[in-house]
Amino acid sequence: MKFKYMYQQLFSHISVIIVAFLILALLFAHYVENLVYQDKVEELTSYGESIIHDLGQTSRAEVLLNQYSNVLSGQNILFSVFNENGISINPVGRFIPQVKFTKREWDKVRGGEIVSVKSDDRRFEQEVTFVVVPYMVSGQFIGGVLLTAPISGTREMIREINQYLFYTVLIALGVSLLMSWILSKIHVHRIKRLREATSMVSSGDYSVQLPSDGFDEIGELSHDFNEMVKRLNQSMEEIESLESRRRKFMADVSHEMRTPLTTISGVIEGLKNDLIPEEEKEKGIQLVSQETKRLIRLVNENLDYEKIRSNQVTLQKENIQLIEVFEIIKEQLEPHAEEKNITIDIQVPETLEITADYDRLIQILINITNNSIQFTKDGTIWIRGKAGYKETIIEIEDTGIGIEPEEIEKIWHRFYKADVSRTGTPFGQFGLGLSIVRQLVQLHNGTIEVTSEKDKGTKFQIRFPLEVQ
Repeated sequence: MKFKYMYQQLFSHISVIIVAFLILALLFAHYVENLVYQDKVEELTSYGESIIHDLGQTSRAEVLLNQYSNVLSGQNILFSVFNENGISINPVGRFIPQVKFTKREWDKVRGGEIVSVKSDDRRFEQEVTFVVVPYMVSGQFIGGVLLTAPISGTREMIREINQYLFYTVLIALGVSLLMSWILSKIHVHRIKRLREATSMVSSGDYSVQLPSDGFDEIGELSHDFNEMVKRLNQSMEEIESLESRRRKFMADVSHEMRTPLTTISGVIEGLKNDLIPEEEKEKGIQLVSQETKRLIRLVNENLDYEKIRSNQVTLQKENIQLIEVFEIIKEQLEPHAEEKNITIDIQVPETLEITADYDRLIQILINITNNSIQFTKDGTIWIRGKAGYKETIIEIEDTGIGIEPEEIEKIWHRFYKADVSRTGTPFGQFGLGLSIVRQLVQLHNGTIEVTSEKDKGTKFQIRFPLEVQ
């Protein structure tokens, strides 16, 4: 059976309130009853002590007792004076007849203790509260005074107090019920709103937002929900962007692989069927070799990315002379740079070292330098090295076409291509090169930054921490 959350809240609130009210009412009633009885006992004790004190000050005991009897009877209080044997010595008038004490009561009175009993109806004509005050002279017990007051008046007072208490409880319970209902409605409304928003997200709507505050846990939950939806929305946008780049990548791969494969197939068929003149065969074989290397680079680039992404790359770090690495980069890429009338300029201290994996460092610098060559013509590329604080800094700067500010962060994305002119180039064909570079730098616990100005050039700055081997 379904039990709505609002009714659960209402039931739990009212249950707690009722139990609390019952406990408080019982404790208060008990406290008031004890207070009233205690007040009555203190009143009777005070009268008894006054009688004993006055008896010790006068020789006309009978007259004094009659006076007290007249005064106290108006307050519905009776008393009796008894000797050391417990025998009443009352004069004629309105006094309590002879009363027999229990052994325990008599022992206490003879010991000089005041005895009080809240309720007794066996030894008196009606239910009364009574007090026995001992009369001691020089530590010697010579008698005492017994005073009684009917309990009916006390009970009426307690009953009236309890009646007011009952009405108070009913009013408080009604107010509490109303407040609990209102608060339960508010909480249920907030939870219902969160449930509806969750349903919208599950149906694919990531634009929903909830009003949130830090007032309570539900407000914090709404804030966390909004953050979750925001990240889901960003993830969906990233997925859509990645899917778009993936489709373009597949189209590029198909095109780029088809072109060299067609070339290779054509050359091989020509050689096989003697369709290529003897003087052109060497050129055809060279073309097949170049296209084969181009396909190998494509495959290796994708394999590298997947290995790095799945943490399958193990670095073998060592201290490397940076000038040697730069000279290798220049030697490998200078022919390609000269085709575009580009000068590669190395600026690095001869003793400067870097802590890195040799092969991966070469891969990083070739990718970045190739990137600069692709987007530079009739210019200069500087490859610099300098020492920082517990780090080695590498800068690769060119005088190329530059990158738009909004495009800088995107260059690190997989499949991203800043310009269609990359298609058909022999390096970094499919937008994986810089993505691989960034991850390799991070594997070295380093950082890489890019600054660029349109039509003026781009500068990559790489920082590797210097580790002692």
